[in-house]
Amino acid sequence: MNNYPLLDSISYPDDLRRLSLEKLPALVEELRAFLLESVSKTGGHLSSNLGTVELTVALHYVFNTPSDRLVWDVGHQTYVHKILTGRREGMARLRMKDGVSGFPRRCESHFDTFGVGHSSTSISAALGMAVAVKHKNEDRRVIAIIGDGAMSAGQAFEAMNNAGVIDANLLVILNDNDMSISPPVGALNKYLARLLSGRAFNAARRAGEKALATMPSMLNFANRVEEHVKGMITPGTLFEELGFNYLGPIDGHDLDALIPTLLNLKELSGPQFLHVITRKGQGYKLAEADPVLYHGVSKFDTNSGIDTAKPSGKLTYTQVFGTWLCDMATADSRLMGITPAMREGSGLVQFAEQFPTRYFDVGIAEQHALTYAAGLACEGLKPVVAIYSTFLQRAYDQLIHDIALQNLDVTFAIDRGGLVGADGGTHNGAFDLSYLTCIPNMIVMAASDEAECRQMLTTAYHYPGPAAVRYPRGSGTGRAPGTDLSEIEIGKGQVCRIGTDIALLAFGSMVPPALVAGEALGATVANMRFVKPLDVALIKQLAASHKLLVTVEENSIIGGAGSEVARALEDIGASCELLRIGLPDQFVDHGDAAQLLKSIALDSEGIVSQVRAREAAYSG
Repeated sequence: MNNYPLLDSISYPDDLRRLSLEKLPALVEELRAFLLESVSKTGGHLSSNLGTVELTVALHYVFNTPSDRLVWDVGHQTYVHKILTGRREGMARLRMKDGVSGFPRRCESHFDTFGVGHSSTSISAALGMAVAVKHKNEDRRVIAIIGDGAMSAGQAFEAMNNAGVIDANLLVILNDNDMSISPPVGALNKYLARLLSGRAFNAARRAGEKALATMPSMLNFANRVEEHVKGMITPGTLFEELGFNYLGPIDGHDLDALIPTLLNLKELSGPQFLHVITRKGQGYKLAEADPVLYHGVSKFDTNSGIDTAKPSGKLTYTQVFGTWLCDMATADSRLMGITPAMREGSGLVQFAEQFPTRYFDVGIAEQHALTYAAGLACEGLKPVVAIYSTFLQRAYDQLIHDIALQNLDVTFAIDRGGLVGADGGTHNGAFDLSYLTCIPNMIVMAASDEAECRQMLTTAYHYPGPAAVRYPRGSGTGRAPGTDLSEIEIGKGQVCRIGTDIALLAFGSMVPPALVAGEALGATVANMRFVKPLDVALIKQLAASHKLLVTVEENSIIGGAGSEVARALEDIGASCELLRIGLPDQFVDHGDAAQLLKSIALDSEGIVSQVRAREAAYSG
């Protein structure tokens, strides 16, 4: 166990602000060591947090948080923020049930000014706060911290476009940790940022503008000269055009550059934009060398690092998809693979290597991803969009208007359907069966194992319209998916176990626990496979031969598969009873996925208990 003498003296940012500037580098080293020690024991996001230690310290040191508002984007880089704001002890239960969240949450701390998890929301939220501050005539600052990846999303630029004409006191900090916008920084850039953020420079500029206002031609000339000169030595022309005063880039690991610049910016009014360069994994050589591997980690030994040679065991659904995509692309040259910045998470690494001209990472731009796919489909190509369930929510209008309404041939491989565990409510795929099934022209499938997932993907691909295959995070039953590209009949379920009185109609990931529950209940179990179109013939058959039908799904109980079965039973005039089991009408928190399913009675034991409770109520 490491010793942390400076960190031990800090419970909240007020304690931090009492330290001298000379002690901050030592505090940064302690924070980085504590962060590494803590996350190696709990798992979590590591690379991004190691890269923002100095920036976080500087922000809390300069600004009077929480009165001054820090609005983080995505939020998986806020562990140091949590440590400095009274939650250091809670890091021992990071992302565990009833423990500290991996993202900022308003209900967790008043230092968390805005709850996040998805990207590119910070500037919009911060602008709203800044306008509120102005309207209420309060003395506080608002700062949005956004990464270079999140800047690729349209919402970030929509917010900046709006901010440039509102004249609110807003500071946007671009944390550029991939050097994707600018080359490495040097002494000139550091000097320039400090100069351009200083009150003397800005006062002189305002005085010059006032003097030249009576001579429009000279004012226009002066503005053009300033823009040209700054454009030659800074990459901020775009942000200046949007109405921001651009500063940087500066080294985000250099407190001697960060703190004076932030102090200067604190005194300026209007929209300000500070560009800082950081390095993912900073201070831990293994993470610096492979920031992707150390982005999201399980428990590991800090000395030896992550064991990449460890046997993987069962295939994950993501791996099944990745292999299928390469096989199908080999069979059909029309296939195009699309991901919104989730190549590794969605299983497209192998595809990107084998088919580089048919692979498209569009950045964190889900709306664009879908309409781009629609354009490809219009010209006879066959796009496959690999996307998480929770991220597909961000492109719902494009799904309806640009794809389904035009009945375009787009295949959706929807990963992380159901509860995802440690990432919690912002990342749970809790609603896709509900929001997909109500869309005309859609085919919606839910895979119960690896082999079925592969067959469903092939079925969706060959269907000449929009089709979605939903599968959960992690591994399945261990059933080998095979290597062929066989299909299944659209709209046909399968009876897996024959019983009496009770029939469990299970969808996707709920088939395995339903089979276990079926044994305990002596019930029939059906793998329904399709949510749309439903196997109405099978439902009619089961309704005629059983007293109670029970739908089981890892999706919101409202509007999901169970609701579709209820509608089908009403249409055929069935007289049997129906019990719908699924995710409750609440946001399920973070924690171990199996533990969470048990807590909401959606494991095999929970299914049995809910059915028996219904039987007892019915017989009573």
